[in-house]
Amino acid sequence: MKAATVARHILGYAIGISLFFVLIPWILHWISINIDPSIGAGLIGDAVMRAVISGIILIPGVVFALWSNSALLFIGKGGPTDGFGMAISPRTEHLVIRGPYRYTRNPMVFGALSCYFAIVVYLDSAAGLVALMVFIPLVIVYLKHTEEKRLERDFGDEYREYRKRVSMIVPMPPRKK
Repeated sequence: MKAATVARHILGYAIGISLFFVLIPWILHWISINIDPSIGAGLIGDAVMRAVISGIILIPGVVFALWSNSALLFIGKGGPTDGFGMAISPRTEHLVIRGPYRYTRNPMVFGALSCYFAIVVYLDSAAGLVALMVFIPLVIVYLKHTEEKRLERDFGDEYREYRKRVSMIVPMPPRKK
């Protein structure tokens, strides 16, 4: 791999980690300490139960986030950091439909949202849950109007067929052709 490509991958992962695994969790934490006390509502009162439930939700989220990133790098020969028409890490050379992409077209989104939901449960944050419920439709709109259009442009009929068979976010067994 050329030095410029490696640098783009590093920059892409640094931006992705900073945004999705530092900034957004920090915002959820901020909501839990600044808004939840004023509304006096929680999700699950028992701290042990919250820890268990959030762990159960967190583990598949982390697995899908890591698995999907490695699939893009090793199968697709590209990176995940591409948004609003701007590619930071190199775009994938191949449509990735194996690994976690066999079960969902957006395993990174599933992984990140699972992690956010686990954080909200762990923090017992009703306001954080409301914020997620507002955030999720925005993510879906972005995926449909930006990412899916680019993938259709880049991969044509191959992507259209894949989209018919595979769930958008929640992992499911692929539908038959």
